[in-house]
Amino acid sequence: MLTPGLAQRLHLQAAFPFVPWQFWVVLLAGAGATYGGVADWRYHRNPLHLKLPAKERDAEALALGAGGVPMFGLMWLAMLSAQPARYLVPIVVVLIYTVVAICYDEFVFHRKRCGPEETRYHRLLVFGNGLAWLAWFHFIYG
Repeated sequence: MLTPGLAQRLHLQAAFPFVPWQFWVVLLAGAGATYGGVADWRYHRNPLHLKLPAKERDAEALALGAGGVPMFGLMWLAMLSAQPARYLVPIVVVLIYTVVAICYDEFVFHRKRCGPEETRYHRLLVFGNGLAWLAWFHFIYG
């Protein structure tokens, strides 16, 4: 159950649309990104398609584990905090690391070998996550 102070800070409403527009963007863009990630995973599970080399799997795990997971935690803490500015510098540092890790993965591994179908999945995953993050960031700091 949400406390009245938290519900007020999150701008929750009793009538539709219930939550601020940024949450709807996070929901839709995040759903698109999730679809892209699952579709890419299923693509690589098919024995007819290329298996991922160990270096690529490691790069993707580092981007998610050292970038995406801490980013989610920091954004969550900032959203619930009465002083979200305390989290701004760590969020930007993790954002820079995450963008570099994603670019490394895309330019070193995917650029040369991905066909149009897999490229669509990657773009949906990356741009969906980026749009969801921007909407969430705007909700916290906008």
